[in-house]
Amino acid sequence: MDPLTLTAPALASMFAIGFVLYLINDVMKKSPGNKTMRDISGYVQEGAAAFLKREYTYVSIFVIVIAALILIFGGEKINLPRATALAFVAGAVASALAGFTGMWIATRCNARTTQGAVSGGLQEALSIAVSGGAVMGMSVVGISILGLCIICMLTDNIAIINGYAMGASLVALFGRSGGGIFTKGADMGADLVGKVEAGIPEDDPRNPATIADNVGDNVGDVAGLGADLLESYVESIIAAMAIAYTVGTLSGNGDAVRMSLIQIPLWIAAIGIIASIIGVFVVKAIGKTDAQKSLMIGTYAAAGITFIGSILVIGAVGTPYGNVDAAGVYQFGKWGPLWASLAGIVSGILVGFMSEYYTSSKYNPVKNMAQNSQYGPAITVTDGIAIGMKSTGIPVIVLAIAVLVAFGTAGFYGVAIAALGMLATTGIIVTVDSYGPIADNAGGIAEMAHLEPGIRKITDNLDSVGNTTAAIGKGFAIGSAAFAAMALLSAFMQTAHIRTAELQDAYVIAGLLIGAMLPYFFSSMLFKAVSNCAFRMIAEVRRQIREIPGIMEGTGKPEYATCVDISTKYAIQGMLLPGLMAILVPVVFGVIPFLLGFEDASHKLLSGVLVGSLVSGVMLGLQCANSGGAMDNAKKYIEEGKVTDDDGVVQGKGSACHKAAVIGDTVGDPLKDTVGPSINILIKLMAVISLVLAPIMASAM
Repeated sequence: MDPLTLTAPALASMFAIGFVLYLINDVMKKSPGNKTMRDISGYVQEGAAAFLKREYTYVSIFVIVIAALILIFGGEKINLPRATALAFVAGAVASALAGFTGMWIATRCNARTTQGAVSGGLQEALSIAVSGGAVMGMSVVGISILGLCIICMLTDNIAIINGYAMGASLVALFGRSGGGIFTKGADMGADLVGKVEAGIPEDDPRNPATIADNVGDNVGDVAGLGADLLESYVESIIAAMAIAYTVGTLSGNGDAVRMSLIQIPLWIAAIGIIASIIGVFVVKAIGKTDAQKSLMIGTYAAAGITFIGSILVIGAVGTPYGNVDAAGVYQFGKWGPLWASLAGIVSGILVGFMSEYYTSSKYNPVKNMAQNSQYGPAITVTDGIAIGMKSTGIPVIVLAIAVLVAFGTAGFYGVAIAALGMLATTGIIVTVDSYGPIADNAGGIAEMAHLEPGIRKITDNLDSVGNTTAAIGKGFAIGSAAFAAMALLSAFMQTAHIRTAELQDAYVIAGLLIGAMLPYFFSSMLFKAVSNCAFRMIAEVRRQIREIPGIMEGTGKPEYATCVDISTKYAIQGMLLPGLMAILVPVVFGVIPFLLGFEDASHKLLSGVLVGSLVSGVMLGLQCANSGGAMDNAKKYIEEGKVTDDDGVVQGKGSACHKAAVIGDTVGDPLKDTVGPSINILIKLMAVISLVLAPIMASAM
């Protein structure tokens, strides 16, 4: 590929990595507090490192096996370049490295954030937590784009970079599902036994599962979330590049048109990196009294800078382009990608806002659920499920309109650019999301170290803001997953030379039914994995409370490491089958029928499977994320003392209303932090694996 095309993104990625090193150095200079705080942080560091080591060991087996299969069976004969294996390994390494870096600093920022609240109040605590989150955010964009640029420099075959996206996607699925099982198994054990049965406050050091819960926040909501958005980010860029390679056929200078369209996503990504860094500085500069306001201003500032930069990029290198296919002739103007990008940005903001509306305690859905919880946990769960289902309405309509705008102005290339419009500022989006678990851990350390209540009030303020930003981030993740999966599906169909997939065809209908079922089947495996982990965690917490002398009096020390080991063991076991299913679906419903001689049927069947999984996956992902978020914040609303019964008595911590909400939260936790986010990755992983295998299926068309 032309080195000039890669110069801007390569330089921007190296700048991001340099910023990461600066932030790490700055954070590590901060005090981690007293010995108790350092010890607690050390337990979390050890547990998180042990889990990631074991998780990456198992994931590396999948990576090695798949890379070996590509090397053995790939080649010109089946139209699958063997160099795809190198790109695949590079994508997996990039995702794992970014996740490890973010987790490493997050587990060291927790005590430093607590100490920052002691020495400098809200602004200092916010600054440290944001710096830790920014390490994850900038690692995601810096490492992923640098790796992509290196792969592009090494080859002129655009199809090879699809392997890079597949590697990132594979690690993301295992990271999200494994981390989600870990954190929710620990959380359920800590809540159901500690809070409901023993009446222990949250993050109380007497609770044996509290360290495992804090570890889970880091491996699930930092490393897992970073891998999730890294995957969407990379895939939106690669999908745009792959589609760009197929357009320009109406122009007399097709190569120049294609190169122009390949430059646009890479250069927009470069601008987004710089804008995200500016956004981080904005947050740190103005975060004195209102944490949420500063985080939102920083995020919107980054988005505004990126959009202005997109205008300049498209004005400089944009060009009219078009395509001819079975449906006719399509011609798009120079500025089409800009409007597609704007559609992605606006839809992302709207989907994020709707996620906030249905999950934040500032609005009526959660307030009403919290009030109704005094009538029992069944009401809480029923309300939560109803809220999640209702929350799919407006976001899906918004996404549908955005797809029509993006396609109408720039074709399927525009759909990919719309995904990038959402994710160009991934650096600041991940920063804002990753800051939340750091603040949550900081609050736990304040409680376990018995610091004065004012310190916990500061960290709780940061944590509550983190819950809101996390809901917005999940909205972005789900919306971008829909766009990225559609773009990947389009790239697959064009690469495989599939012109139409008609609804009148029985193979397409069969594929749609199977595909629509897959997110539910996948979710059932994750739910069961969380249940298995939580079951054993509950038994262990009960055992320790019963058998360890003095544990409830505070004189006996719980066996924290045992709980961490239980979560690690069952999270690893639980993530393997769902991950294997996602890998095998494109092979079973696409490649195997093709190799058996059913070429036409294989194309139609796999296309139907991908569309069906996309449609049901987006709905289920939205419902799970928002049901869980609503139940979580209803519990917190009650804990803040804002719910009263019919006689005006406050229903705070320890009340029947609170216990009902805690039970609801334990149902909602795996919905929002395990199943919902993992479904996003499932639909993208199946699409990108299909894209990698598409050249094989194109050979007969």
